[in-house]
Amino acid sequence: MCTLEKRGDLFFLTLTGDEEHRLSLTLIDSLLSALSQAKSQATRGSVLVTTAHGKFFSNGFDLGWAQAAGSASAARARLSQMVAAFKPVVAALLSVPMPTVAAVQGHAAAAGFLLALSHDYFLMRRDRGVLYMSEVDLGLPFPDYFTAAFLAKIGSVSGRRDVMLRGMKLKGDEAVKLGIVESAHDSAESTVEAAVRLGEQLAKRKWNGDVYAEIRKSLYPELCGVVGVGVATPKAKL
Repeated sequence: MCTLEKRGDLFFLTLTGDEEHRLSLTLIDSLLSALSQAKSQATRGSVLVTTAHGKFFSNGFDLGWAQAAGSASAARARLSQMVAAFKPVVAALLSVPMPTVAAVQGHAAAAGFLLALSHDYFLMRRDRGVLYMSEVDLGLPFPDYFTAAFLAKIGSVSGRRDVMLRGMKLKGDEAVKLGIVESAHDSAESTVEAAVRLGEQLAKRKWNGDVYAEIRKSLYPELCGVVGVGVATPKAKL
């Protein structure tokens, strides 16, 4: 499913195996557990780096499991379960008391795209892999928190239109031009290496994680409201 490893100030959350990393209820639960563990072990200077093995960062929800339910209504019910279960992952990434970096080494589609976008920094491989919101092609409406996240995280109106209403498949350099991705790199290895360098630079700042998380939440009040994350004012420690 996924693993969490701490090396110095950096936590490495890795989606393991060479499959599509479909966001099943089991994988979602594993992600929540890892994020909770990172939060509980956070100290000044902690940074989270998320990546995956194989061709896919994540290909979205486990639609195969939903379609195996035996009827259209049962499939919709299973999909709704995954949509509801994934919302706390977005909430956890908004609340975790440290900077977060996604190193996307392969395809990221639908909820997998949102998983990457929910990090503070989003790095991507340029030679392989695309970002793709498949909902318009599949005839599925966006959950409210998906829309809120894309409104919060993608500043370009035409960029949001192309991603959400056109189902455009974006490669690394295109995503950089749209301001979605921080930087694009030539291989999976160089993407992760760049994410680690960035993480180490951020770790050196030794920020107060609770204050960092509250500032992050204050940047995205509408998204926080939709996913049920409150914004507090922590006491400053000078």
